[in-house]
Amino acid sequence: MSGKVFIALFSGINVGGNRIVKMAELRSFFEDLGFSDVATYVQSGNAVFRADKDDAATLTKQIEAAFEKKWGFHSRIMVRDADWFERLVAQNPYPEVAGEPTKLHAYALEREPTEEEAARLSEKCTGPEKFEIKGDVLYLHAPDGLGKSVFAGLIGRTLKVPGTKRNWRSVQALLEMAGKAGSGG
Repeated sequence: MSGKVFIALFSGINVGGNRIVKMAELRSFFEDLGFSDVATYVQSGNAVFRADKDDAATLTKQIEAAFEKKWGFHSRIMVRDADWFERLVAQNPYPEVAGEPTKLHAYALEREPTEEEAARLSEKCTGPEKFEIKGDVLYLHAPDGLGKSVFAGLIGRTLKVPGTKRNWRSVQALLEMAGKAGSGG
């Protein structure tokens, strides 16, 4: 079993009936690129796969370019390895809401925000939400759910660091899938 397990998070696909990408097509797309143990999770676009390359940045560029060529639009893709996901779950600052996955979200950010960027976001966070940034992850606790959260809508615009969010159920499912791919079965 060669290679390393990665998880690709797509943003901006299958939202509101636009930019439709079928998960079966996404699976074969990854297989055509030469990746193995490919599995997808829910329509928002998540793929677990095994690659011989070790560098997430290189993989991101390769997959983004091939994706745009095939589907004709750009999707920002975050590629992270299984260790990153394990750390994300282990460092969750809101373990008390981990059992309520609609109230807890993790944003995979393209880079770690600066203190200034984080401070700007703090000013906008007037409750009931709480957030914490650890490296290139932003954890959001939205007690009324994401749909009702005004603050959640401000995160991207205020932080200005590109990212893509997943609820805690997706995070846990992807980690579990990565574990299965990693154990070779």
